[in-house]
Amino acid sequence: MLPDLSLYLMAGTSLFVLGIPAHTVFNELYFSPAWQAVFAIDNSFVIWGILMAVALWRKVPWAIALTGAALLHLAFDFPLHHDDGRPHFWPLTGWVFDSPISYWDRAHGARWVAPIEAGVATVCAAVIWRRRPPLWVAVLTGALLLAEFRVVRQWLFIFLYN
Repeated sequence: MLPDLSLYLMAGTSLFVLGIPAHTVFNELYFSPAWQAVFAIDNSFVIWGILMAVALWRKVPWAIALTGAALLHLAFDFPLHHDDGRPHFWPLTGWVFDSPISYWDRAHGARWVAPIEAGVATVCAAVIWRRRPPLWVAVLTGALLLAEFRVVRQWLFIFLYN
């Protein structure tokens, strides 16, 4: 979730605090140089790879898990952005991969990608719950799963840009 935290914060502030229409947020602000500069940093395999190397070198378990999760996020994110990708290899290059597949755009596979993503999230949540974590972890996992379902619903039924 960490590589997309900036998107959640910037879009959430724009939509719910500043009252900017969703069309403006996702069709203009998202693609603005300022927003793209932030996305280049927090979606960089290079940056997260360096942070992972430092975590491994320092032998810090929570940092290894955090950076590993971020790299896993990027690995799944990379092939699922049709025309809204990020420069995943910044600062080495500003190149952006335009995948034929999209996680949200129904014209480019979201009808099957989004349900698979929701299914994987559900399985992961079930694995966490089976391990009987502390209550706060179980509740947080449930809240994040509900948020995932809400987002998938929006991708499939609300974003009608195609």
